[in-house]
Amino acid sequence: MRGAVYVDGRISSADEAVVPVYDHGFLYGEGVYETLRTYNRVPFLYDRHIRRLRSSARHLHLDVPFDDATLLKWIDQTVRAAGDLNEAYIRVLLTRGVGELTYDIKATPKPSLVIIVKPLDEPSKRLEEDGVQISLVPILRNHPGSVNPLIKSNNLLNNALAMQEAYRRGGEEGLMLNYRSEISECSQANFFMVRGGVALTPRSAAGLLEGVTRAFLFEVGQDVGVQVREETLHPADLDSAEEMFITSTTRELTPVVRIDDRVVGTGKPGPVTKTLLDGYRRRAMELTRKAATVDR
Repeated sequence: MRGAVYVDGRISSADEAVVPVYDHGFLYGEGVYETLRTYNRVPFLYDRHIRRLRSSARHLHLDVPFDDATLLKWIDQTVRAAGDLNEAYIRVLLTRGVGELTYDIKATPKPSLVIIVKPLDEPSKRLEEDGVQISLVPILRNHPGSVNPLIKSNNLLNNALAMQEAYRRGGEEGLMLNYRSEISECSQANFFMVRGGVALTPRSAAGLLEGVTRAFLFEVGQDVGVQVREETLHPADLDSAEEMFITSTTRELTPVVRIDDRVVGTGKPGPVTKTLLDGYRRRAMELTRKAATVDR
């Protein structure tokens, strides 16, 4: 196990890190998290990720007992403890905390904080050059009236079941519908398709986690001259896609060249996807280079 882990003020190697079994994050999945990565050894879009962490916590009535600057200091300490990393994968988890076996939040007055840092596994050239196959799975995305997908929750059973079904079908990602049979999102990523040169992504109202990378791509699209917009999408729309791609913090933009037994477009990563990916990486490097210079 690689890297270092911060658990409530103590930093240790990954294989020595422990959390109490009575932590309600372990017992009930009560908690929220964010995944970040670095460019130029700077956590990318940190402010946006932590803003979403706080939003997720509010949905759970979960206290966030630290400010953004303090959390960043703890992240930096954990990154340094992880050793000589080129770039870092960072996962911040905030749980309800340790308490008796009850759903009463008064039993857990102190939240628990875990920060995991390990070397970032950069997306392989194969993904960028050849693309991936995804699968339209029968597992529906959580209904917003049950566990709202806007909450980036530690309870990932819905996502795990979808991803496992995709693996069984030969996919590297699972595309999920909502209860209205609209396309929502993938199990670990947001979904985009290109039609008429426009990059389309399901509306937030489709019941999805509003990805930080997804939102940033609207800005990138303006920079590179590609229109990016939300639209209500259904499975039948997949047949008209010229290109597809998925987005996430660690995978950036990954081209999709096949969905189940259907070839997407030419079967190769398309020009719109490549333009957006190049623009995304350029903006990421520019923003973090400026931050790294200020820090020094």
